[in-house]
Amino acid sequence: MTARKPISLNTLLHDIRACTVCAPVLPHAPRPIVVASADSRILIIGQAPGARVHASGIPWSDASGARLRNWLEVSDETFYDASKFAIVPMGFCFPGRGASGDLPPRPECAALWHQALLAQLREVRLTLLIGQYAQRFGLGDAFGPTLTDTLLRWRDYGPRVMPLPHPSPRNIAWFKRNPWFEADVLPTLRARVGAALQE
Repeated sequence: MTARKPISLNTLLHDIRACTVCAPVLPHAPRPIVVASADSRILIIGQAPGARVHASGIPWSDASGARLRNWLEVSDETFYDASKFAIVPMGFCFPGRGASGDLPPRPECAALWHQALLAQLREVRLTLLIGQYAQRFGLGDAFGPTLTDTLLRWRDYGPRVMPLPHPSPRNIAWFKRNPWFEADVLPTLRARVGAALQE
């Protein structure tokens, strides 16, 4: 019996973008969105594309993305350079809308693709876990009782992993209730992003 030949990153990305596993349960045609390079320095693991991103095919091309780039203090050009940022949501397709916003990421994506994909990103210096789904995935048992508890312990996860709240406009009230995030977390986040891009 011969060993399976390792799949290349380009082939893996092609296969992810062609995935239709969730087609029967999505309210629209699948449009998996992922960005990565073997040279990516920073890995962003978020939730799932929203309706605007589904329409554009460009990750974080909405108000949430504008706030995220402001948090990181990076230009659009830098953010969309795959050699700098890999963008790997927990669910690659827009999951549709529910009663109180977008539905959760489909669970099939992480089970099918994440292990193989993340194993290919060997140059990553900093991983940003945005929102509870990404944090449960990336932190495992270290995820706190709530997202806020997890974020309050952001220093505990070491210099190469940072949990972040989702930058959605829907979270404005959370940002107002938690001014420590902007005061304490953002300066460190920006410093770590700058360092990761320079390594």
